[in-house]
Amino acid sequence: MPSLSTTELKHALIGEGFEVYRTLGTRVVLAERVRDNLIMDSGVAAVSDERLAVRLTFRAQKSDFPGESDPQIHDRARQQGAPAAARGYAEVEQVIVPVLDPSDKSRTLETWFEVAFEKTVPDETRLFEELRHALSLEKTATPIRRP
Repeated sequence: MPSLSTTELKHALIGEGFEVYRTLGTRVVLAERVRDNLIMDSGVAAVSDERLAVRLTFRAQKSDFPGESDPQIHDRARQQGAPAAARGYAEVEQVIVPVLDPSDKSRTLETWFEVAFEKTVPDETRLFEELRHALSLEKTATPIRRP
């Protein structure tokens, strides 16, 4: 199947009722509406390069897992992605993202450990189905709270 340009992909997604957060190269990142006047990055993106794909990013925050090593925290994010892996997604990237203080860039407020998964789809219909499913997944690992 010939690939869609990023602009064509963005218009197709909007036409299907998806809300776009931003475009990053060949990826169109979908938004998650938190409140009527606030949207955030959903961790879900449609990819159009030589193929169509869905990209999911799962995250674990360092402050939620005190005392754990960086590899252990990355494993938390990876475990959060287990339902995607079971659905045919493959791990494609892991990164550490410092969240800087907007008023003092020398200060780190939080550190995110992210693991991205992707799944190639054959056509736009499957793309839209996978995106809807991906939006339903919880993408942030949460600590187990003990009473």
